[in-house]
Amino acid sequence: MKKVVVIGGGTGNFTVLRGLKRHDVDLSAIVSMADDGGSTGILRDELGVLPPGDVRQCLVALSDSSRMMRSLMNYRFENGGLEGHSFGNLLLSSLEKVTGSFERAIEEAGKILNIKGKVIPVTTHQVRLHMLLNDGNLLQGEKEILLSKEVHKGYKNIYLDPFPVVNYHAISEIMNADLVVFGPGGLYTSLIPNLLVEGIGKALQETKAKKIFVVNLMNKKGQTPNFTVKNHLDEIKKFIGNDVFDYILVNNSEPPKELIDIYAEEGELIKNDLTEDSRVIEAPLLSNDFKEIQKGDLLKRNLIRHDSEKLAIELMKIVNDI
Repeated sequence: MKKVVVIGGGTGNFTVLRGLKRHDVDLSAIVSMADDGGSTGILRDELGVLPPGDVRQCLVALSDSSRMMRSLMNYRFENGGLEGHSFGNLLLSSLEKVTGSFERAIEEAGKILNIKGKVIPVTTHQVRLHMLLNDGNLLQGEKEILLSKEVHKGYKNIYLDPFPVVNYHAISEIMNADLVVFGPGGLYTSLIPNLLVEGIGKALQETKAKKIFVVNLMNKKGQTPNFTVKNHLDEIKKFIGNDVFDYILVNNSEPPKELIDIYAEEGELIKNDLTEDSRVIEAPLLSNDFKEIQKGDLLKRNLIRHDSEKLAIELMKIVNDI
């Protein structure tokens, strides 16, 4: 059985894992620990626990338990003292307190959810993402960076504080992989934070695994406006040390015009300017499930998204050729 390691954070990891889980591969997810928004941010600040949100999404994606259990993990309280918190975040934080270890908490939650694979935090140390902009403004935390409309003007430095120690399990997984999947996900808030942990970039350079970069579907205004596929690749290359990717997976289908119009104030489709690069694989990767457009409380960034199974089909073609 081929070993596939997925690196990222947030919904990007969830989407890839959810599709690959249905195939015959040994799966591991390496997860950024920079999340500090919403329920996750409150729990890490008030309880001193590691951020559970992105880990929860990976556990749910890999779960072979009932639909009810998966729904329970994602259930978010709507009022009272627990308003805004998801049950899964509370469970992981409680397990961390009981076991004294975030990794042990993940392991126990994995048993409850009967997951197919492993979920590995890139570091088990408390860290916060910082970005020093060219104008001297310091953005503190993933949430501040994500909400900023000034990132596109340029930055002097992006770093984790305090400087984290890498989780050696993450290095081991990368070194023993047959395929490493990097992305999709927010460039500065989900992907690069993994590369800021010393040792991850070196492992990506030295592993014999094939490596694929799954490019985001959309740019985000204020973050990566007008970024092309090459712009994303060049930015990631800065933090790995060189261009390590054997494949670059790019969506080549367009969503309905009304969907693009709805999204216009948030961002635009990423253009592929590497059509002559032999590593580029173009495929229709968009989800066709647009029923959520009608929901008034839907976040616009969720309207246009990858289809888990379409992604998995393309990734499995590579796995089967290794």
